[in-house]
Amino acid sequence: MLKKLVKNLKPSSTLLINETSKKLEDQGKKIFKFGFGQSPFKVPQDVVEELKHNAYQNKYLPMQGLQELREAVAKYSSKKKNYNYKLNNVIIGPGSKELMFLLHTIFDGEIILPAPSWVSYAPQAILGRNKIHILQTERENNWFPSGEQIEKIILKDKKKNYLLFLNSPNNPSGQVCSKLEEISEITKKYNLIILSDEIYSELTFSKNFKSISSYCPEKTIISTGLSKWCGAGGWRLGYFIIPDELNNIKNMINVLVSETFSAVSAPIQYAAIKAYENDHSNYISKSINILSAVGKYVFSNLKSNKVLIKEPQGGFYLMPEFLNKKFKTSVEMCENILNETGVALLPGSDFGFNPDKMLARLSFTDFDGEEFMNKISENQNIDDDTINQFAPKVVEGVNKLKKWSETL
Repeated sequence: MLKKLVKNLKPSSTLLINETSKKLEDQGKKIFKFGFGQSPFKVPQDVVEELKHNAYQNKYLPMQGLQELREAVAKYSSKKKNYNYKLNNVIIGPGSKELMFLLHTIFDGEIILPAPSWVSYAPQAILGRNKIHILQTERENNWFPSGEQIEKIILKDKKKNYLLFLNSPNNPSGQVCSKLEEISEITKKYNLIILSDEIYSELTFSKNFKSISSYCPEKTIISTGLSKWCGAGGWRLGYFIIPDELNNIKNMINVLVSETFSAVSAPIQYAAIKAYENDHSNYISKSINILSAVGKYVFSNLKSNKVLIKEPQGGFYLMPEFLNKKFKTSVEMCENILNETGVALLPGSDFGFNPDKMLARLSFTDFDGEEFMNKISENQNIDDDTINQFAPKVVEGVNKLKKWSETL
């Protein structure tokens, strides 16, 4: 059964678009990499130095993660969430993606996925052989579900276990959920567990990021890691914070950890301690300043009577909707955009939307983040001239996309 499921799956579209873009570049074509969501910034130097100093670490570490790292994460998260997390609540994994897969594998129930959802949620749920409920959301609600929508699913069979994936700031929409209290009431009322994917939380453009864990910590698994805020996607270090009330889930994940990846790379775990113990507020502040300015630039220059789009609130993404009757599917539309303009986007159907909805994900990170960060001060006002100077491919790609949209 599992082998058959795997045969019917396709490679992750986010990874595939990156490889496709590279192939086209190798052929001499100019490609604007708006499809792959990866931090443009370098890993903070103190964390890099710590990795060098710990290159000699060659022992297997505890399967739940290095104790000193789990202590650092628990302390950091407790301060951020105003909740008392302990080191035993933390599981370190080779990226949060792997931990999510293990969660899907051990969870016995049904999965609720709001569309848009990150491209790997649904395939992992399929591999976990859990029934999936996809909730179609609306622009007016910031592309997040209402409590009423979630309740309707649960009321069909209140005896079942339900796991809701909530990703805020969201990939692909770039929006932040404003219905946390409403959703938490449903969580408390029914047998609902939440996986709060907060991988972009440190890159929220406003200073008052709220987690669903603030409202229902005992039912919330927090998922995050180094890849986005620390520019360390390739290091593959993520973690879950699982409250004491969900200890059975933590224990089952630990069993799978022992039979799969055993433990995360030792040098990376030692280096990650510094990521959470040292002060990186200046680095994060500059990252937010740059991403916010570039995102708003793309939003301002792309929105029109042919392109519906919401201003980004965090992370790397925008989700434009192109008003046209020229194409039958968003896949067909994105293929045409790539061929006509060299702009690589991901179709909305990859994120759970109906194929005939002309939505696409746009990642605005095709620039040299190290140069950009080194040339500006922490709170510098980043104007269009600065963006033209340090993010020229974003500017050129947006111009090409805007001209393309005018032909619809």
